[in-house]
Amino acid sequence: MPSSSTTFFTFGYFAIQIGHTFFPTSSGLLLTLATYGVGFVTRPLGGFVIGRYGDRVGRKSAMLWSFGLMGFAITALAVIPSYSQIGVAAPLLLVIIRLLQGFAVGGEVGPATAFLIESAPQNRRGLYVALQMATQYLAVVAAGVVGFALSAWLSAAQLDAWGWRIAFLIGAAIVPVGLYVRRNLPEQPLESTSISGAPAAGQVPLRLIVLSLMMIAAGTITAYTLGYMNTYMQDTLKFSTNIAFGETILEGLSVVSLALIGGSLSDRFGRKPLMLGGLTSLLLLALPGYAAIGMSRNVVLVYAISAVLNGLYGLYVGVAVVAVVESLPRSSRSGVFGILYAIGIAIFGGFTQFIIKWLLDVTGNPLAPGWYLSVALIVGAVAMALLPESAPCANPDRQDS
Repeated sequence: MPSSSTTFFTFGYFAIQIGHTFFPTSSGLLLTLATYGVGFVTRPLGGFVIGRYGDRVGRKSAMLWSFGLMGFAITALAVIPSYSQIGVAAPLLLVIIRLLQGFAVGGEVGPATAFLIESAPQNRRGLYVALQMATQYLAVVAAGVVGFALSAWLSAAQLDAWGWRIAFLIGAAIVPVGLYVRRNLPEQPLESTSISGAPAAGQVPLRLIVLSLMMIAAGTITAYTLGYMNTYMQDTLKFSTNIAFGETILEGLSVVSLALIGGSLSDRFGRKPLMLGGLTSLLLLALPGYAAIGMSRNVVLVYAISAVLNGLYGLYVGVAVVAVVESLPRSSRSGVFGILYAIGIAIFGGFTQFIIKWLLDVTGNPLAPGWYLSVALIVGAVAMALLPESAPCANPDRQDS
């Protein structure tokens, strides 16, 4: 099922080129990353409005609205005139469109995840949500392939002037497909029932909310730190754009492969072993990985380390989403998870790449991304250890009533 969130992320992969188009100053990249972060401000509002709509009217209707809004926004972003053409109006329009994108993506996460959880057989929930993650990162692979091809065929000036727009227009071309798929999905019945043993509607414990936000913070900071590798390779390591997009392709393939394995294994052995195993392994390898990248600046080594780190992220992140969502009451699952996810990602993830770039500029330390990532992973590990096991294989009595 095509996801609007991937077109949201594509902005970051072309941050350097977008900066040259809309912020032609020495601080262009920093301003572009700040604009990237602005898109997260409206995600909680989208999570509340569209997520609650999904609880009242239906998951399918909510997904149609969010995907349609994103389709409009991604098309508009591709055709905004540059700063050289309309001056300050260009970055202002860019900010407005990013706010609309944030609202749309914030509204999709809750209904889409709730739909998958409720459609899946109870012993396959982990795999179903992993498939959602896999499709998102297959689109990342596609973005990497498009970026690789464009940077190979076009000069740097052409890529800055109009080449990056092609990637967004290709993304807009999948909107009709996504709308068709969503329109033909079977709507799940709305019931005021929940997984037996989960809290009833309106009774989500504060402890669950806090632990969920800690896990979301860790997951989203990880995603955007690892996703910054494309820009990091160009801006800090001074690799060519073509080589950097090769890393993006590898990033997507690594997450896809391990996400499916992690989701499937979590259905057999429980959520916590996969979550904690993947996250702890990533924590142990993050700093050594960034240290090796900074010292060697070898393309093959960068690719290999990126593949390992992204694979470990894929192993645990989809499982963490399942663990949170299946702990929530069904009647408010779409809205509650949508809001929690949007708040967590807005506060902790939205400005991750801006913070990393700022830390790199201020400290001059190429390990800055690794340190920032490590702190987030420690927070996530604590939350995962405290969250009760939610998998049906470990709780046979927890069934949808």
